[in-house]
Amino acid sequence: MEKIIIAFFISMLPFIELRGGIPVAAMSGIPFVVAIIVCFIGNIIPVPFILLLIKKVFAFLKRYEKSRKVVEWCEKRAHGKSESVRKKQMLGLFLFVAIPLPGTGAWMGSLISALMDLPRMKSFLTITAGVLCAGAIMSVLFYLFPDIFAKLFFSTLAE
Repeated sequence: MEKIIIAFFISMLPFIELRGGIPVAAMSGIPFVVAIIVCFIGNIIPVPFILLLIKKVFAFLKRYEKSRKVVEWCEKRAHGKSESVRKKQMLGLFLFVAIPLPGTGAWMGSLISALMDLPRMKSFLTITAGVLCAGAIMSVLFYLFPDIFAKLFFSTLAE
């Protein structure tokens, strides 16, 4: 049970998300179906909160000098990564979340969606589909080819 909880919380973390939770689950011996469910739930939980509240949280934090710089960095990063979403809207958002590359995922996709004022429910459903797709990709890689991708993944993390 402890390994499942760890995979769950890893999947909730920004920048790591399900892309890190699935490999940890696979390397921990968590069964495939359990890993998918646990990591998906962990990854999707923050999404509605980001979509609904991030602009208000950012506005509040901008009132303080020390947190303003962090908020501005987050906004700048989101705007820098939003080009594909800006051009293709929901398809761009789906692809941004679905393709498991560094700097993409549900957290950043939710932030981009909120900052661009995209429809919340449509964004939530699109991000959910993207997380499911990313989960499928990561699961295939780490459950069908564990030796190859474990070495690649964990050697990259060690650097």
